[in-house]
Amino acid sequence: MSSTPWTELADDALLEWRICDLRLSLADSSLEPLITQLHQEIATQGIVARPPCYLGDEWFCEEGVPAISIPFYLAHSRLSRLEEKLMLNVEGGTREECLKLLRHEMGHALMYAYRLNRTRRFRAIFGSSAEPYEENYHPRPYSKSYVIHLDNWYAQSHPDEDFAETFAVWLTPDQDWRARYVGWKALEKLMALDQMMREIAGTAPRVTATHFAHEASRLTRRLKTHYQRKRKTYAADFPDFYDNDLRRLFPAAAEGVARGSAAIFLRTHRRPILAAVNRWTKTRKYHIATILRQLMERCRTLDLRVARPEHELIMDVSIYLTALMMTYLHTGKFKR
Repeated sequence: MSSTPWTELADDALLEWRICDLRLSLADSSLEPLITQLHQEIATQGIVARPPCYLGDEWFCEEGVPAISIPFYLAHSRLSRLEEKLMLNVEGGTREECLKLLRHEMGHALMYAYRLNRTRRFRAIFGSSAEPYEENYHPRPYSKSYVIHLDNWYAQSHPDEDFAETFAVWLTPDQDWRARYVGWKALEKLMALDQMMREIAGTAPRVTATHFAHEASRLTRRLKTHYQRKRKTYAADFPDFYDNDLRRLFPAAAEGVARGSAAIFLRTHRRPILAAVNRWTKTRKYHIATILRQLMERCRTLDLRVARPEHELIMDVSIYLTALMMTYLHTGKFKR
């Protein structure tokens, strides 16, 4: 192994390191004050349980275990840069987003710590935890039956996520949820959760964490393997695009257009297109980039060309991709 500190290695060399050999710690990291704030927030509500946080391979709370896994790449800026380069996004990379995710996962952790999801009241309000998770849930963006906290109307994906999202809204300081959700059916869930939290305040948790799943200090796989698996997981099986759609955006070379290649145009303006589609759809940039790469390849095969001003094409391509992604989000399929 190189004697050079891994923080100073180039990406190719860093990817050869095993995650456990990075010897990461929450102590003295930028995450430590955020975890302290999270624990202060639940202490303010009178809740005595302190579900631990630890570094794992992704954001999650293992079923039945009141402990919060925070992805290891957030423990060091060098790893966050690698994550952004390879996945085009750093989930929890800003202070605000990280706190939102921590509050969400704390909802899961307290649900397990006090076995709230096993109660009749929980099932009556949120549904059964035994319901299977759907690979592609179909949210209703205008529904007032659910709170809005994380992107993509995540509360609608499963009863447990509904509870965790409702808890996160309830816990967030300086958020007047009673006023924000007045007239919404979601307010009934918030009021019921508020009562649940009052009932467990001051009581010891029924379950405590005895092990940490996928703890970074025990992950022996190399970063290269980790990202190969992660990219494969998030690379959706997108269908072919319709050539007619592309020809409406870019004419073929045979039509006598003298301007440059459409494939090169898309590669050159990749960043603003990704940013625009991500801003409107909240879809992972990696998913959007996968489609964009397919667009580039098809434009190259068809030898399509640029025939209009760049700013018009950037906007039209962004609109086209946004429509595709929103259709996929709501139906699980791409449709014209």
